[in-house]
Amino acid sequence: HQRADYVEIDVQRTKDGKLVNFHDCTMQRTTNIEDLYPNRPSYRVSDFTWNELRRLDAGTWFHDDYAGEPIITLDDVIRHIQHTRTGLLAEISPCSQYGTTIATDLADHLGNRRDYVTKALDRHRLAVQSFQTDDARTFHTAQPDIPIGILDADRPTDTELTELSQWADQINPQHTVTDQTLVDRVHQLGMDINVWTVDEPGAIRTMAGLGVDGIITDYPQTLTQRG
Repeated sequence: HQRADYVEIDVQRTKDGKLVNFHDCTMQRTTNIEDLYPNRPSYRVSDFTWNELRRLDAGTWFHDDYAGEPIITLDDVIRHIQHTRTGLLAEISPCSQYGTTIATDLADHLGNRRDYVTKALDRHRLAVQSFQTDDARTFHTAQPDIPIGILDADRPTDTELTELSQWADQINPQHTVTDQTLVDRVHQLGMDINVWTVDEPGAIRTMAGLGVDGIITDYPQTLTQRG
């Protein structure tokens, strides 16, 4: 309803191998996991089965209106968007418990969803991104047709950009380290640039003015509302 071009999700894996959308590396901040499963030694996504996780309330922390909102799987996300105009930008979780196996899992999973992937790629509606260059390379090697982006909180050096341009499709830096020189250089090297997380209207205007290819924001309606 906010007319975003893409939804951005974070892919993690449950103890029994189910791929789910969850941001934090542990679940105490945004769910009632400690109430439901007290005294567990760890509250990482990978320590719980999907049957355990599907019982959680992942909405109340944000607002009472979202009480009872469940954690959803990657397949749920795909099911919601595959017949719409909305694309998917899937981040390979940087949580340390996965090593590069999460990149392989995501590649395998999308490989088994050729129906969705083929259509999404035809419409430029699917990409994967990662803070970990190793994960990005692992994914890219397995699924070279799916655009891959490198997330960066710091400004990438020119050496890094040149090396990444040999195989990556997107450079996705934090907006605070992004300026015209960086945008132009990324474009010159044949890649796209998507900046994150740009929530303040002035910053959104500034980034749009630099000619970035995408703006990752919590408030897409700021961009889609025409005054």
